[in-house]
Amino acid sequence: MTEQLENQDVFAHIRRAARENVLGHALIFSGPGNRLGAARYAAAALECENPSEAPCLHCESCRKVMAQIHPDIISVHSDVRVEIPVEDMRALKQDVYVRPNEGKYKIYFFDRCEQLNIKDQNTLLKILEEGPPYAAFFFCPENSAILLPTVRSRCIEWKLQHEGAEDLTQSAELCRLMAGDDATAVVSFFVRLEGKKPSREKVQALLQGSWQTAAAALLSRFDKATVSPEAALLARRFNKAQLLRLTALLERYSKECDYNVNVGLVLGAVAAEWEGIL
Repeated sequence: MTEQLENQDVFAHIRRAARENVLGHALIFSGPGNRLGAARYAAAALECENPSEAPCLHCESCRKVMAQIHPDIISVHSDVRVEIPVEDMRALKQDVYVRPNEGKYKIYFFDRCEQLNIKDQNTLLKILEEGPPYAAFFFCPENSAILLPTVRSRCIEWKLQHEGAEDLTQSAELCRLMAGDDATAVVSFFVRLEGKKPSREKVQALLQGSWQTAAAALLSRFDKATVSPEAALLARRFNKAQLLRLTALLERYSKECDYNVNVGLVLGAVAAEWEGIL
């Protein structure tokens, strides 16, 4: 099955599929969008310790996945060869039958699918069909045609579009304002935005982007991970308790935009609750 997604819908689709237990164990993230980011988010959804809220981004498993330190998330590629060495594929065939170290799943990321030759893919095909239920496989090619039709037919494919420059700019601006000393600047930002009569999808993209930045800032407090400049500003400005509240606030209202809500009321609610975090 192939589904073309607007970028602002990616996280909502992953959440919905995970909570309905239909996310699947073989996924292809294709297209020019943030394929690895979507794959990592889906991995967090599978490993999340709170299935009804997956991915919650608060539990230990989610934090480790997003910080790229979870022992059961394995990236399969070669840094020095054009193709994945045959000995690496042999090791994978054995490793897949070793139960996860600490998570519910053992998830293999194929982030450089151009390194998979036909023999590799036929090996993977057998594992996709006969592998253990705790094994999952995420492929991240820009063009899924690089994979054999037999592999593609056993996967769910999500095509990701380019992230909109305007959405990224607005999310970054909001996070910078939140990290500043002038609380009224954030409220003014929301008032200006509401005056432009944005669509529900645009508001959701803004809140989701800001939510991801706030979550990264929170993770950096625990794991000292490298983060974007905006996340670093938030991490310096707020303590862990405040970042937890900010992440939860942005997450909650971005999810509200899954439904046919009044965006003015959403922006007003975010602005009011934001002041309570300070």
